[in-house]
Amino acid sequence: MAKIQFSRGIDEPVVPEVKLTRSRSGDSGTATFTFENPQAFSENSTEEITGMYMIDEEGEIITREVKGKFVNGRPEAVEAVYLMKSVEEWDRFMRFMNRYAEENDLGLSKS
Repeated sequence: MAKIQFSRGIDEPVVPEVKLTRSRSGDSGTATFTFENPQAFSENSTEEITGMYMIDEEGEIITREVKGKFVNGRPEAVEAVYLMKSVEEWDRFMRFMNRYAEENDLGLSKS
């Protein structure tokens, strides 16, 4: 089961918009996740956001580059960026995303 967490042990039910970019050489890339009104920001949440954890049967992919977006002082979105610095990291990320997309009915559109 592929899932995303902001605090260990607490799954984030909100499905993000994900934007991918890859270098021309193919040896690096960036994934930018945008979660609109995530559960991690709910009034009931008492857990601290410690990073973004992408978890599946192969293990865990972690990024600490997580930012909150606030409008008029109220939390509205979370943006997380995952940098891939090798073909192996790209391939591992894509395997996770394929599993996550399958479970959450996500599609791919190229710009």
